[in-house]
Amino acid sequence: MGEELIPWVEVNTWICTACGLCCKGYRVPLKMDEYARITGRYGLGVVEVGLGKVYLRHGFEDRCIFQHPVMGRWACTIQDIKPLACKLFPFRVLSKPVYRRGDGSEYIYRGRIFHIYLDPNCEGIILGKPSERFVTLVLPEVVELGLGVRWKQRLTTSKYISWTPP
Repeated sequence: MGEELIPWVEVNTWICTACGLCCKGYRVPLKMDEYARITGRYGLGVVEVGLGKVYLRHGFEDRCIFQHPVMGRWACTIQDIKPLACKLFPFRVLSKPVYRRGDGSEYIYRGRIFHIYLDPNCEGIILGKPSERFVTLVLPEVVELGLGVRWKQRLTTSKYISWTPP
């Protein structure tokens, strides 16, 4: 996980493959409203406190406690209240380039400049010249999720499986 982030201009497209790597080993910080929603539904046992923040607890194989295998893939069982950090993965939306590879990260959305990177540990990334779909549909959804003007994911979540609790 120590690899350098990838500027969006080096990415042809991205699609969630439900591989489950996003939920393995990563600590998911919760905002206060996310903490309230999740613990209100599942209790305090699903979170842990560390370094002044609250995180989703890990379970089996250092995976998020809410990630479960379904038909050979991994499903998030809290899609309807999934934290923003999870919704954005593998994307990082920043206000300025903070990484050495900052060149090429600039993305203009409704007159505002953002710097968008992708985590190289995601197997759904396809490198190359950005496709029109990626630039005009996926990236705007990522920015809107990050800004909080969109809640529902359409293109930035897996289409392979949907979780229905038993």
